[in-house]
Amino acid sequence: PRVCVVGSGPAGFYTAQHILKHHGGAQVDIYEKLPVPFGLVRFGVAPDHPEVKNVINTFTQTARSGRCSYYGNVTVGRDATVAELRQAYHAVVLSYGAEDNRVLGIPGENLSGVYSARAFVGWYNGLPENRDLNPDLSCETALILGHGNVALDIARILLSPLQLLRKTDITDGSLAALACSKVKRVWLVGRRGPLQVAFTIKELREMINLPGARPVLSPADFTGLEDAVKDAPRPRKRLTELMIKTALEKPVETGCPREWGLKFQRSPQEVLPTADGRRARGIRLSLTCLEGSGDSAKAVPTGDMEELECGLVVSSIGYRSLPLDPAVPFDTQRGVIPNSSGRVKGVPGLYCSGWVKRGPTGVIITTMNDSFDTAQSVLEDLQGGVLDVSTSREGFGAMESILRSRGVRPVSFSDWEKIDAAEVARGKAAGKPREKIVDLQEMLRIIGH
Repeated sequence: PRVCVVGSGPAGFYTAQHILKHHGGAQVDIYEKLPVPFGLVRFGVAPDHPEVKNVINTFTQTARSGRCSYYGNVTVGRDATVAELRQAYHAVVLSYGAEDNRVLGIPGENLSGVYSARAFVGWYNGLPENRDLNPDLSCETALILGHGNVALDIARILLSPLQLLRKTDITDGSLAALACSKVKRVWLVGRRGPLQVAFTIKELREMINLPGARPVLSPADFTGLEDAVKDAPRPRKRLTELMIKTALEKPVETGCPREWGLKFQRSPQEVLPTADGRRARGIRLSLTCLEGSGDSAKAVPTGDMEELECGLVVSSIGYRSLPLDPAVPFDTQRGVIPNSSGRVKGVPGLYCSGWVKRGPTGVIITTMNDSFDTAQSVLEDLQGGVLDVSTSREGFGAMESILRSRGVRPVSFSDWEKIDAAEVARGKAAGKPREKIVDLQEMLRIIGH
């Protein structure tokens, strides 16, 4: 059987890995719109978290397997349709993730100085489409909307001492911009309370221990919470206890040049413009009260307002998947492909895994389990005769001529390894693990495309 996987992030690679491992004859082709593989492992994981990127070694083993092929630089939905792939393969798995961000839907959102977390992270992580973001870091106060790990990542990158960042694979351009940054205060603002934050204790602890930056948490925000978390699940309890401890600790006079803090129960209403109406100068927040408790608590506006001064606003309220091809059903409300255990509803032979299957939440391990679940559905359908493997399919053989006729030249995994070697060599010269190439044309030049 020939199986096609669209997207080379964790969801795509884990799906391929599981199918190859549990079916001795299956051939898996992975298509990726960028020349370079690994999706959010390369472009989402913070540069100062290199250990999280170790999964790349496993993915590389999968890609080098004799029954797996990688075709980069191919945009499914534009260079090839899903219908064409379904003709060429016995099964097609869509694992293309979440390529967009949720919008705030408030006035002033498009002012200069307001960025989505997705674009900001893409900028310092070398995502080609964000290389020219050029965020304005000339203000003293930055405000991040959201209480998840991505929000903490961005705060940490904005406040980290440069000597720490210089040893990472952060891009050259963003390092230069951060070297001139005037930002010395970062507020992380959430609509709900301390018991609803989405970040994890490891990320919070890292932020609290960040050299040269002190945490500013208000003890008043945590009144009575010790009792409230007594019966909470252990991770939530430990996380809340760490926030309470940090709030109550007397600040040591270290003359910390930088600070960061958490603000709760505030919902953004408007980004306030400068006098010329062009840039962000602050934000108007509506104070909220919580209805209900735990994870299902809702933030309801009280009618009271507050204004905060800030010249940089980053909205970290979540990623969003987009429909890929009119032939694929898509739930625009939830931003997912309607499916059951990864089987796309109403389209036999079409599957999905990862964020486009279940929504943009969870860490790499969540995606791994989710992808194994989809791969299992494919294997069951191969075994149960739901997928007709008696007719042979050409796989890439059929796609090659289609792509050639459209002037598309796929990038192979050994091509990627040349780009990889070039990045590592450039990094070595600068004392970094790698220097990411952020220009697509330059990537293609290196491999002689």
